[in-house]
This record gives sequence, C-alpha cells and structure tokens, in this order.
Amino acid sequence: MKTILLIDDHALFRCGIAMMLSAGLEHVDILQTASLEETLSLQVAAPHLLLLDIRLQGLSGLEGITLLKQKWPTARIAMLSAFDLPATISEAVERGALAFIAKTETPERLLLQVGTLLNSNPPASAVSGEIGARPKLTPRQRDVLTLLCQGLSNKAIGRHMGLSEHTVRGHVQAILAALQVSSRSEAIFASHRLGLTL
Repeated sequence: MKTILLIDDHALFRCGIAMMLSAGLEHVDILQTASLEETLSLQVAAPHLLLLDIRLQGLSGLEGITLLKQKWPTARIAMLSAFDLPATISEAVERGALAFIAKTETPERLLLQVGTLLNSNPPASAVSGEIGARPKLTPRQRDVLTLLCQGLSNKAIGRHMGLSEHTVRGHVQAILAALQVSSRSEAIFASHRLGLTL
C-alpha cells in the first residue's frame, strides 16, 4: 500500500482528486490536508508522494517544499497548480519538486502522471521521463524552448526568431514530443529539470 498526501485548500477540488485517485489507482491510501501548517503537524510515516498546491492559504506550496522535505526526506513532491508561470515552475524545480501537474489536466493524464511518480524507481519526473535523460533537440528547437521558457507565445517567438507562427508551432510540437510531455508548462518543468535552460 502506497500513501499519497494531497495538500490543497479547496475542499471540493481536493476531495474530487482524492476520489479519482482512489478509483483509478490500486493499492493507494489517500490522506488530505488543507494547509501546510496542518500537514506539518501530522504524525504519520513518510508518504510516498505529496501532491502540493502551489497557492495555499498561509504558507504557500513553494515555501513549504523545503519544510516538507525536512519532515519527510524520502517523499516525492509534485506541484499542483492552475498557474504555469515559468518563474514559478523554475523555483519549484530548484526547491526539489519532481513534477508539475496542471489542474487543467484530464483525469486520464493525471492518473498516468501520479502512477508514474508512485512507481518509478529511481525517482523520475512524470513530465520528463528519467531524470538526467537528455532529449536530442536541434539548435533551432533549443532556441524555441528557451523563449518558450520565458513565457513567450508562439507568435512572439516567431517575431523574435523571424519565423512564421506555423513554423514555431511545429517546433513546439517537436519539443513536446522529444520531452515526452503534453503541454507547454510541462515542457518548461522538464527543461529546468534536465538543465536544458537556465
């Protein structure tokens, strides 16, 4: 039996995710808390996986990563958020998060990501494959990825690089495929995890 601790201050969302994980994954025990303060006061063995909302009342999820890793050094941490700002994703990586899961994901994709995080050994990012696996990107794709990580739209990247928006879209799709991710926010997270961008 593996334990997932879901930390989110929106009760309806938290309960919905917990029900979906219980129904979609075998041999898991789901714990729930509404704040970092509540979480840090828990007297339980280290959960296998923490699903941590970035925006919490009181201490934020980002601020709590270090505290949670001190309390449970072996636990894996994945960030949950409806906001995928590059700077936020970069900070989460620097503080030790293993994955970024958008709240806009489909149930199927969420279950796949959580299942990967629970069962991978050694720890792997559900959005970037094995840690340290460096995908092969062309120089042009690396340039596009760098601008994507700065939060630029396809149109803005195209203007910056002198490319059509259609061409940029093609490069972005190739980058997502190479990184084995399904969204721009996951690509940003994977890029930072793998050291492809600063």
